[in-house]
Amino acid sequence: MADYDFYAYDYLGVSIPQEDWPAMQARAEDYLSLYRRIYTVEAPDRRAEEMAVCAMADALYYYTLAQNGEGGAITSSQIGSISTSYSTGNGVDISEKAQEKAVYRAACRYLDICRGVGGC
Repeated sequence: MADYDFYAYDYLGVSIPQEDWPAMQARAEDYLSLYRRIYTVEAPDRRAEEMAVCAMADALYYYTLAQNGEGGAITSSQIGSISTSYSTGNGVDISEKAQEKAVYRAACRYLDICRGVGGC
């Protein structure tokens, strides 16, 4: 599957630091495995699955940052002894359901995922 070099140089991803890539990649691949179990998943070309894993990893990383209170808008700041607070999710829904929808949409950018009977 997609390694960090593919993420950085083929997908042109810039969001996920190299040290966080293995965890995001594994979670994205888990979602792809789930989709294969419950849907018909077809890759239009040989790189599509790797691109989908990268897109899903980006979505998962965004939600991880938002849930940890990172990457949001600055809500307060203090100069003496330097303190900064961030909003969680920038007012965006960071629920598990919203995360699952975002990951599914990211996969659909590169893969044909069909629900129901028959092929895509």
